[in-house]
Amino acid sequence: MPTVNWHRPLMLLAAAMAFLAVFALGATIVDGRTLTGLPIWAKVVKFALSVVIYSVTWAWLIAQFTRWRRIAWWAGTVAALGLGVELTIIVIQVIRGTTSHFNFTTPLNSVLWDTMGLSIVVVWAATVVASVALMFNPTPDRARNAAIRLGVGLSLVGAALGFLMVPPTRAQLDSGSDIRGAHTVGLADGGPGLPFLGWSTAGGDLRTPHFIGMHAAQLLPLLVIVLELSARRISATRSADVRTALVKTAAAVYTAVLAVLTWQALRGQSVIHPDGLTLSAAGIILVAATAAVVAVVVRHPQDGRTTTPSARETLKVTR
Repeated sequence: MPTVNWHRPLMLLAAAMAFLAVFALGATIVDGRTLTGLPIWAKVVKFALSVVIYSVTWAWLIAQFTRWRRIAWWAGTVAALGLGVELTIIVIQVIRGTTSHFNFTTPLNSVLWDTMGLSIVVVWAATVVASVALMFNPTPDRARNAAIRLGVGLSLVGAALGFLMVPPTRAQLDSGSDIRGAHTVGLADGGPGLPFLGWSTAGGDLRTPHFIGMHAAQLLPLLVIVLELSARRISATRSADVRTALVKTAAAVYTAVLAVLTWQALRGQSVIHPDGLTLSAAGIILVAATAAVVAVVVRHPQDGRTTTPSARETLKVTR
């Protein structure tokens, strides 16, 4: 499907965010300021790239719809406007040299954070509406269907995990701080973190499951592509039943990993310093995932027929 038919407001937003990401990358070179331990423009880069991925994904998906298309179009437009507001505020606060999230230090900062928080809720609600519309627009292939639907569902869960960062911490309440809310659990924001991402290496960080969850909408469909390409060499993945079962297994594993990452962060534990409990949970997931994959392949013996979609076939919805 030509990109000209993709959702135009979201594609315009994606183009603007791509330009902003390039600009912000350049700004990190010439602007030596730091904020919460990172180059001050790093946050703009991360958010702009995330919005590019979100916008292109949904612009493509909405273009496939034959049912509820008008509702999905408006939901996408509302989401584009909300994301535009959010990134505008982030840039304004970077220029002003202060944080955009959880900032109640002045009346202006409070208004900007409240506005941004409202825009985030609006974007999430609009995405829910578009996701409901998606359920009424199946693709011709069951594995692709499962990947898109489960990926979008998990991305909504991942986005919702961001709301866990909004309540003030106990330390903030006790001190009467004008910063209310935090990414980090167990420590104040701004401590040692991973390069570029900034995820805490000393405490729990809710940005980890938030990020991993949001991008399930891209990773599960990519898995389908890999399975379809592998069918040229691996006979098991030539079956639509096998590919569908593997996608559902991957979604279950993804859900379990997301739960463990959230549990780990809420316990104040860095993602790069797992304790015995976290490693045990990860081990259980690995064993269960391996057993499930083996069971899928064994349960669906091949008869030599290929049911992999043609390489020329696009993800068109049934009409």
